[in-house]
Order: sequence, then C-alpha cells, then structure tokens
Amino acid sequence: MIHRMSRLVVALSATFALSGAFAGEVQVAVAANFTAPIQALAADFEKDTGHKLVASYGATGQFYAQIKNGAPFDVFLAADDTTPAKLESEGETVKGSRFTYAIGSLALWSAKEGYVDDKGDVLKKNAFQHLAIANPKAAPYGLAATQVLEKMGLTAAVQPKIVEGQNITQALQFISTGNAELGFVALSQVYKDGKITSGSAWLVPASLHEPINQDAVILNKGKDSAAAKALVEYLHGAKAAAVIKSYGYQL
Repeated sequence: MIHRMSRLVVALSATFALSGAFAGEVQVAVAANFTAPIQALAADFEKDTGHKLVASYGATGQFYAQIKNGAPFDVFLAADDTTPAKLESEGETVKGSRFTYAIGSLALWSAKEGYVDDKGDVLKKNAFQHLAIANPKAAPYGLAATQVLEKMGLTAAVQPKIVEGQNITQALQFISTGNAELGFVALSQVYKDGKITSGSAWLVPASLHEPINQDAVILNKGKDSAAAKALVEYLHGAKAAAVIKSYGYQL
C-alpha cells in the first residue's frame, strides 16, 4: 500500500512538473478601453490554457513609444489598426500575427442620470462647463471624439471646455468624479450585457467617426512564447467572442 501511494505521489509530481513546464506567462499591452473585457477573459484563459495573462493598461500611442524603446511586452492589444500595422512595417512584430479582435463603439456619457439625451443634443445646447475626451494624439477614442465634434460642427464652440485625459480611462475618471459633466468614452466602459451600467449616455453613430478597428499583434519578444500564441488563439475563439460582444464591441 505504501509503495502504491509512493508511486501515486511520484506520478502526480511528474504531472504537475510537466504542466508547469508548459505553462507560461504572457505580458500584454492592453489599450485602456479594453480593460474590463480582458480582466473578464483572463481567469478563463488561465483556467483553459494553464497560461497566466499579465496586463498593462494605457493609451495606444504611449504603448507604441514604449515598445519602440524595448518594453517587455509579448502581445499588443491596440485601440486602432494603424499602430500595430506601423509596428509590423517597422519589423517589430511576428509576421502574419496581426488581426482585428474587436471593433469599438464611442459613447457620450455622464455620471448623472438623464443628463445626456439619446441623440446627443446636449452637445449642441452647450450648457456644460467641461467636456472630457482622451488625448487624440495618443488615444484612438480621443481622435474619434474630435471627428464627431468636427462632423457636428461643434469644434470651435466646445474647444475651450475640453479637458483631456492621458487615455480613455482618465477621461472616464474626469466624468465619474464630476470634474467634467460629460465626455466621450468607450462604450465598453459604461455598458454590459445590453445596457448602460450607470448614468446616461448617447451611443454615437459609427457614421460620425472613422471605424475603430482594434488590432492585436504578437510582438518580437513573444515570438517563441507558447503563452502568447495561446492568447491569440483564445481571442479568436467563440468563448472570448461572447465576452467581447457583451461589452458592446462588434466583431
């Protein structure tokens, strides 16, 4: 009996050692708008693959600069398709790994119930003191916000009232804390399972800004990483797609 138990312990130890040898860690640069979805996906990814996902959040433009300066990321989940394409053309990525993992939506949001109407007329009335957006030079959602204002002919009127966040998360914080009455955010930040989670919002028509195609790519550091390849495969799957769509993204 003792010998049998000893063999079982050895067998189990070997199994755990083998699974540990194949399990890895993937360092991911994640566009700030995708914070909630990737956090929701991380646990299932680890459970299903054995690999651990370690995410850093920020503006796409800032991540570009960090990657060019040698930041240790394996995978980049951007908020646009141009930045990953640029990195690809500069030889910073694994060839053939780039793909669109989500198409983002923009929302005009206020933490106040009933403050933002469902047509965005609150912008035209211009009765607010501050309008928050993400830095358009670094954050694609901030750029989309400026395109909306331009299309609506409101750029000059609201320009003095704009407060810029470094990324879309900071823009959301300005609104959440009341430092801005309203602002442009990623729909995914204020939406879950078919409804706005708090406050009031206008879902900005896609026709008012360029498409927010969000691309993912494996960076050179992740070239030989099984965890990086597993994450990309996971993001292609139906399970991940369901989670991503639940936050208001299109696929």
